[in-house]
Amino acid sequence: MKKVIIGMSGGVDSSVAAILLKEQGYDVEGLFMRNWDASVNNDILGNPTLNNNICPQEEDYNDAIKVCETIGIPLHRIDFVKEYWDYVFTYFLDELNKGRTPNPDIMCNKYIKFDCFIKEAERLGADYIATGHYAKMVDGDLYRSKDKNKDQTYFLSQLSREQLKNVIFPLGDIEKPEVRRIAEQYNLVTAKKKDSTGICFIGERNFKEFLKNYLPNQKGDIINIETGERVGEHIGLMYYTIGQRRGLDIGGYENRMFVVGKNLDKNILYVALGEDNEYLLSDSCLVEDINFNCDKRPTKCTAKFRYRADDYPVELEYLDDGNILVKYDNIKSVTPGQACVFYLGEQCLGGGIIKEVRKNQEKLWYLL
Repeated sequence: MKKVIIGMSGGVDSSVAAILLKEQGYDVEGLFMRNWDASVNNDILGNPTLNNNICPQEEDYNDAIKVCETIGIPLHRIDFVKEYWDYVFTYFLDELNKGRTPNPDIMCNKYIKFDCFIKEAERLGADYIATGHYAKMVDGDLYRSKDKNKDQTYFLSQLSREQLKNVIFPLGDIEKPEVRRIAEQYNLVTAKKKDSTGICFIGERNFKEFLKNYLPNQKGDIINIETGERVGEHIGLMYYTIGQRRGLDIGGYENRMFVVGKNLDKNILYVALGEDNEYLLSDSCLVEDINFNCDKRPTKCTAKFRYRADDYPVELEYLDDGNILVKYDNIKSVTPGQACVFYLGEQCLGGGIIKEVRKNQEKLWYLL
């Protein structure tokens, strides 16, 4: 009997994934990862999300214990706090310092869930590892899940073929309502548990309150890029992303101003009026940190520039320095620091990180 070590998060998805593996005849064991020291948040912020004096992370662990007891599998626990700090949180802060909009979940998958976790699973004798991600493997290649609304291949785009070699995604061919139904059928404590949202180490806390303890908060001017007029004051460039409309605190415009750029040297946040303004549009971007998880290197495919965004047709120009120039018809709010992920139909090929955004072959000066 083949042994599978599954990452148990204390949520409904990994709970049902473990059930499906057991039903398929695998020898299943769970492994809970502690990736963040919640006491850091508690000391800094007074932990406003405590429930019965138990932090959310420990609640997740307790739920994972109950699920594993219910379905009859052992549960191991491992701390990756240092590794998470070194490879994910430090990256997150560095990117914000550059004025970019990072996606720490992608780096968590690359360095923690499919690296540190795999090594620990192998130490425990695993033949395969599994997670509750919505994705699937087909003949060694990564494909989108059946549930397109929940598909998470975007977050798996930095994984190598080697990392994906012995991975099982049990939820690849079922949709979220069915996951809930199975959890209720087994009377799991996670059956009606709310899906986690936001950045894992911040959770439900106020993003600005959390971040100001790690990065200096420098206020500056908000400038209407079309008129040069000063229209307000920002609270720190790291708190804003391209295309943002809410939270700008610009009087008189009734949420009609959109963030279109940043100038780090002058500490200026640029805005423009209307969601169709030309400053949100670009026709190409330079993508670095390229990762392909397959042998295909197309010149035409589709790409996603944000997790919830649509796919767009793109042309890929492979540069001598290893970067890729991605060309497309006008697209709004392509943002430095975000992932650009490539697809051929349902197959996820990999992707990279957006370094520069361009229009008419020129780098947009107001986008870093």
